[in-house]
Amino acid sequence: MSSVAALPSVTERHGFIPPLLTDDPRISVGRFTYGNPQLKLWSEGERIDIGAFCSIADGVLIFGGGEHRLDWITTYPLRIALNSPGAGQDGHPHTKGPTVIGNDVWIGHGAMVVSGVTVGDGACIGAGAVVSKDVPPYAVVAGNPARVVRMRFDEQVIAQLLKIRWWEWPIEKIRAFESLLCANDIGAFLAAAASQCGDSTSPLANQTV
Repeated sequence: MSSVAALPSVTERHGFIPPLLTDDPRISVGRFTYGNPQLKLWSEGERIDIGAFCSIADGVLIFGGGEHRLDWITTYPLRIALNSPGAGQDGHPHTKGPTVIGNDVWIGHGAMVVSGVTVGDGACIGAGAVVSKDVPPYAVVAGNPARVVRMRFDEQVIAQLLKIRWWEWPIEKIRAFESLLCANDIGAFLAAAASQCGDSTSPLANQTV
């Protein structure tokens, strides 16, 4: 793990948009991700991981746990209320596993993501959506429960974008590709990225969406 002294400046890591920062070791947040979500954790075994370049609107709730036990006689956190031995360490509150938000994800106002869910890279979550199942990469989901409304790109393009993983590039390379990233000419972007990797024969290089 890099020391604090070795880390780039806050501006280099996050630019000029106020970043999402946390000092909770159970939460990780990638570079340039911004927003002010409520990140809900209760016990040591819970975890939330958020990727880089994510845009998170106000009023968003992301749970790493806190679920009540439907398989017990009571759903009430009885041991916690009675301050009994094992309180908070008996599987209540419950978690379905780490909650993972991918890279370049946009989460709309008031959306909720429950524990154990993985939101794929490039996905978009509509305002007010309740996400209780995994979201595929580059899917647009909405509703309660959230369902896939459409895919942002076709399968070939998505596969290529997931291979390119632009969000892992050095910031200098991202700056060089800025005009392509901030445009809808997917073919031009894929062609330029392929040429950088020495793969100018990409079948997607001439595609525009």
